Amino acid sequence: MTRWGEPFRESDALATAEVVDQAQIAIVVIDRFSLLRYWNPYARELFGFVDGRDYVGMSLLDIGIHESDREHASQLARRVLRGEPWEGTFAVLKGDATWIHVRAQAVPMLDEAGEVDGIALIAREALRSGRVEEQYGLLERIGSRLAGSLELDSTVKGVAGILVPQFADHCFIDLYDHERLVRQVSVHAEGWEPPPRTWYEVGDEVRYPERHFVTQSLRRLETVVSSEHLYESSPNDRSDRVSRQVGVTSAIAAPLRARGEVLGVLTLALSGLSPRQKSSYGGFDRDLVGAIASRVALAIDNARLYEEERGTALAFQKSLLPSDFPTLDGLTLAHRYLPAGPINGRGLQAQVGGDFYDAIPLSAGRVGLVIGDVEGRGPHAAAVMGQLRAALRAFAQADREPADILRELDEWVRRLGIPDGNGGVWIPSVSCLYMVYDAWSRELSYANAGHAPPLLVTSDSVETLDLEVTDRMLGVRAKGGSGEDIVYHQADLRLPIGATLVMYTDGLVDRRPVGGEPDPEGALVRLKERVSEVADKDVEQIAEAAVYSVPGELEDDTALLVVRTHSEELALREGWFPSEASTVGAARHLAADTFKEWGVDRDQAELACLLVSEIVTNVVIHATPHPVHREFTGAGVLDSESPLSSNGGGADEFDEDWSDLLEAVAEEDESSEDPAEKEFLLRLRRGANAIWVEVFDHDLRLPRIRSAAADDEGGRGLYLVEQLASRWGSRPTPDGKAVWFEMPMHADGSEGTDGDTREEPERAAER
Repeated sequence: MTRWGEPFRESDALATAEVVDQAQIAIVVIDRFSLLRYWNPYARELFGFVDGRDYVGMSLLDIGIHESDREHASQLARRVLRGEPWEGTFAVLKGDATWIHVRAQAVPMLDEAGEVDGIALIAREALRSGRVEEQYGLLERIGSRLAGSLELDSTVKGVAGILVPQFADHCFIDLYDHERLVRQVSVHAEGWEPPPRTWYEVGDEVRYPERHFVTQSLRRLETVVSSEHLYESSPNDRSDRVSRQVGVTSAIAAPLRARGEVLGVLTLALSGLSPRQKSSYGGFDRDLVGAIASRVALAIDNARLYEEERGTALAFQKSLLPSDFPTLDGLTLAHRYLPAGPINGRGLQAQVGGDFYDAIPLSAGRVGLVIGDVEGRGPHAAAVMGQLRAALRAFAQADREPADILRELDEWVRRLGIPDGNGGVWIPSVSCLYMVYDAWSRELSYANAGHAPPLLVTSDSVETLDLEVTDRMLGVRAKGGSGEDIVYHQADLRLPIGATLVMYTDGLVDRRPVGGEPDPEGALVRLKERVSEVADKDVEQIAEAAVYSVPGELEDDTALLVVRTHSEELALREGWFPSEASTVGAARHLAADTFKEWGVDRDQAELACLLVSEIVTNVVIHATPHPVHREFTGAGVLDSESPLSSNGGGADEFDEDWSDLLEAVAEEDESSEDPAEKEFLLRLRRGANAIWVEVFDHDLRLPRIRSAAADDEGGRGLYLVEQLASRWGSRPTPDGKAVWFEMPMHADGSEGTDGDTREEPERAAER
């Protein structure tokens, strides 16, 4: 062997491969496309390559580089491929799930023609050596990591993840909760955990002795280093024993201050948990940790403001959406709302959105189902959504037709415009799908203002529901149009037995994958696949699977409504009757027999039969002799005939006048040439705990309650219905109207059935 200082003889020269293999530094070679071509044994150890896995041809980004540093690594490659060397630090998640920070140098590799053909990367673990330039790099990394952090929990955990184990073996962050100091973070190297009831745990109130270095740091409001007499002021004997056992050698405490307020304290310590070249902190470390603490405090303060704003925004959003729905016969519902994440530095204001959903109980057990999305984000979009939902509920509960409701909402949206700053008015665009579902017939009537169709889930498949009509979004008119070109159409379809609908807004399928672009079509495929996997589960599991079926960032808020249909405990019976006095008893007879068969309580059945008599009597007295066809068009409601009036005038409301009693009606029926033209339909429905009665006739006039004088013989029928039924109402139909009321099947759920109230209907029944 050649003596030291003498040149190698040719026979003693080592092969280049042997030198690289024995080098205690990682060497990685990648090609022009950032694909791995070579690495030495130390690189395998440093990056934690999994044994047996072939990494050749894999991207540099796939060796464990943290997501937050991937763009950093991509810039490295682009710069070096231009022929410039590069040096820097980035975080790596090793194969054993431990974090390290890597200091790397990258130089271009040239081919025989002198062109850049690849990159040689030389790397080693950073920070443990104590080199000053690496510690400054740590400060830079912490600043960049905290700059994008807005949530308190992720902020404090992110700081600890950067500092341990490469700068400290232990990291504690204690924050004030009013006057109490509470531990928020307790992180240790090598996965070590202190024994229970020794060191303070996360969530514990922390009390330091008067002479403890942390107390001194908080009192002086400066960073304090403690190496000597470290154990003399331990909080208790158990804490002291654990500190000695783990070999704590040095510690730093730095107050966390922001906007003149002390938020808490950051404490770091060195011990024997991990090997490192230095065992105690010095003056430079104290200054460095002080600088780190100031950045951490600012990030914590921002995170707290963010959380406060988040709570306000979400409370505002939740107040505009239904928190729960009543029990609906024939339907089971689940709903979700996910706020968007902050974008472009706009914080929580960007999270507030205009997505909405609703399920509205209508007449005779029918249900209105709504899903919609207001354009844009922010408080104005949420305010528009809140007003639209209130208006839609009012229109729906008045039993307006779906197309008619969208026409009204379109005008409503235009009134909500705001100045655009250029002398014009900005009118939001709103997509809205409104459907009315009848669980007894499984018929679905709908109108659609530019919203995506829901998914139809059956026992065989998950497909997009085929909607025959789709019109423009609310608030949108053709260029130069006057508004007359906006016509909302209506269509009907029948759902299969046991079908489930998944109604959603576009935020669900427009998510942006990390480092990619939104792919709505691909996202819809993934949504269908995920829903099909849980199609036989309950609606809550379907909703949960749907909202998390598409990976990526939530750049838009998302509303979801899952509706499962079923027919358990539903029954229906109906019959047509001539509008004659003699049929009042027959109609009541049908109702009595049906209620008995359905198991309605006797008292409730008698009360319901009484109300059947009242509304059937109204029909017999006031029904128009000829059917009149009503058509709902874009220009309004068109009737084929004008409604009749008892006084020959132009009254368009049902005037409940009992002066013409049933006897007079009977005489009129006897003289009528074609009494069969006057007829009505009595329809009875049963749900789980309630019954509904509907009476359909060809009269276009809607009934109203009349205040009868003390000596009037009639005029109290609808008043009795108002007082004794749970709900009642009327709605126009294409060829007339329907009057309906609801009653509980059992007395425990009834209203207005005390003794005093029952006397009046009994007297009325004797008329």
